[in-house]
Amino acid sequence: MKIVINNHRKIFAVQEEFNKMFPGLTIAFYGKPSKPGAAPSIKLIRHSGKTLQDCRAISNDGTIEILPSMNISDIKENFRDVYGLSVEIFQKAGNGSDKIPVSDKLTIEEINRQYSTDK
Repeated sequence: MKIVINNHRKIFAVQEEFNKMFPGLTIAFYGKPSKPGAAPSIKLIRHSGKTLQDCRAISNDGTIEILPSMNISDIKENFRDVYGLSVEIFQKAGNGSDKIPVSDKLTIEEINRQYSTDK
């Protein structure tokens, strides 16, 4: 799966794209660091109508590739190091609205498989 990253993309569009490919998971974005090079914010962006520009300090554009065999920590590092985006990936719980943090060591494929058997 490839996701286009640029300042004008809306957060909800990236989230929808991610959810289509990995239905048992959801991706959340943290707010922009207070200044370039500063520690990432600990505040998750709740309003998904914001753009990616609203939550990153580095303005690189491009495409990020996410493979089912990648572990969560690699995905988070790619978003952070290349595009200046701090993300968290959650597993959807029972009704789909609850979110459970996932281990950075698991792969997307493993988590999605768990979700499929839990339903």
